[in-house]
Amino acid sequence: MTHDAQEAVPAAPEPAAPEPAAPELATIGSLVVYRNRWMTVREDRTRRPDGYEGVFGVVEKPDFALVVPWSDGGFHLVEQYRYPVRGRYWEFPQGSWEDDPAADPVELARGELAEETGLRAGRMTRLGHLFEAYGYCDQGFHVFLAEDLTAGRPRLEETEAGLVTRWFPEAELWRLVAEGTFKDAPSLAALALFHRHRG
Repeated sequence: MTHDAQEAVPAAPEPAAPEPAAPELATIGSLVVYRNRWMTVREDRTRRPDGYEGVFGVVEKPDFALVVPWSDGGFHLVEQYRYPVRGRYWEFPQGSWEDDPAADPVELARGELAEETGLRAGRMTRLGHLFEAYGYCDQGFHVFLAEDLTAGRPRLEETEAGLVTRWFPEAELWRLVAEGTFKDAPSLAALALFHRHRG
């Protein structure tokens, strides 16, 4: 795991989150049904204000960082085998540190970028925070734009064996989207934030 000490250049402060409203569902019971080092799965019993009771399966996972590495009019992407869907797809570098779930998001982003691509960023800009799949999972992700990139050697973990990285011009990235080889939802959401940032 990489812990670079370079300074990040943050984007403008995000607006303050509104005060949370009273929960629309009350939790009346909770049971952890599965746990490993990467996730916890629990089953919650809930009750609506009208008295209706239901069940929610919730996956707890720490937030991760996703990096949009931009240089020379294109993006540095990574491709790896994703076991649950039995396929290889292109995506932006991303990840979390299971042994340090409270790691600073900027430090995490720099570490994942260097680990997967070997790239070091002279400038990191925070683009926002999104949820991955809040219908069943509490995991969110921090999105960063990485620029002023310097090449280096990737330092892949054992679980990342077979990961490859390549630079694509922006037009070719849209071709990957159209042909279905760039279909990672967080990466596509990050791409939307990137274009919002560019105006």
